[in-house]
Amino acid sequence: MIVQELLDIFNEWAPLDYSEDFDNTGLIIGNPNDKCNGILISLDTTEKVLEEAIKKNYNVIVSFHPIIFSDLKKITGETYVERVVSKALRNNISIIALHTRLDNHPEGVNHEICKRIGLVKTETLIPKKGTLKKLVVYVPKNKSGKVLKALHDAGAGNLENYTDCSFLLEGKGQFTGNKKSDPHVGKKLEKVSIEEVQINVVFESYLKGKVQEALFEAHPYETVAYEMYSLLNSYTNVGMGKIGFLKNEINSIDFLKKLKKIFNTGHIRYNNFEGKKLNKIAVLGGSGSFAIEKAKSRGADAFITADLKYHQFFQGDRKMLLVDIGHYESEQYTKNLIFDHLSKKLPNFAVALATTKTNPVNYI
Repeated sequence: MIVQELLDIFNEWAPLDYSEDFDNTGLIIGNPNDKCNGILISLDTTEKVLEEAIKKNYNVIVSFHPIIFSDLKKITGETYVERVVSKALRNNISIIALHTRLDNHPEGVNHEICKRIGLVKTETLIPKKGTLKKLVVYVPKNKSGKVLKALHDAGAGNLENYTDCSFLLEGKGQFTGNKKSDPHVGKKLEKVSIEEVQINVVFESYLKGKVQEALFEAHPYETVAYEMYSLLNSYTNVGMGKIGFLKNEINSIDFLKKLKKIFNTGHIRYNNFEGKKLNKIAVLGGSGSFAIEKAKSRGADAFITADLKYHQFFQGDRKMLLVDIGHYESEQYTKNLIFDHLSKKLPNFAVALATTKTNPVNYI
């Protein structure tokens, strides 16, 4: 297997389009045509993780966080980022990062948090914009079934809990081919009127190439008349954070003790809280202070995240419990998601979880 095949697996599972604009995901270091002889999975790419990969003779590291996040203007070995990049290049080790592709994934970071807490009836907290496109195409009536099936097979019309979604309109199409044309119906220089079906399907943006290819392959016309455009609609299946319900209400102290045990931390920060028992819970793994007001507006009794600053704890207004469980703690199970997926896709390939703990924060 080459690195590009591994990238294709990730693009199918957690598409590049799921990434936030500020992020740096995909192949960070390496050549996509290099052979892959072993994959080490970690939350971060530190020097010790790199040493572990070298010791195991694995030449690909799949990390949740990108080792290069902002501009890297020099590689002198002064910082740990520069040292990791330099050593990875010297040892021909490729590094892949997924980060917000899994943050926004419907069964990614926040889905895992919800599962471990025991939330049900979950929804995306902040749906991601710009993730949907619409195709409108005109097809001869007797060929519409074939074209529609090809589009569905390519993923068009598959939204959340529904598949094969479409809207069809019947009408008449007209055209006249010139001397160079090779019309499917009629003759050159002849004005043709034919019964047609207008097919309307919505699909996720990352499927654009696949949907276009299926359309041109299945459509009988020499020149295909179609429209494709982005929708302003937010796709509720993809986005940051989750919100859902506990099976049973719980008081805040018992809930905090439960979180402490689930996320294996000796230190949880939370605000002053005078609210009722907790039932509706919002979560956002990693630095999630930007979603406090969204959690409030959606009626959350508690919001679980990380990296909250002093003044942000006031935003709970004593009515919503704000819980900072720690950045590493909130994302620690993400590497297991990656491992489980790759183990299913590559059952006979060397895939391993890094044993190196990468949390830079210690508690006393």
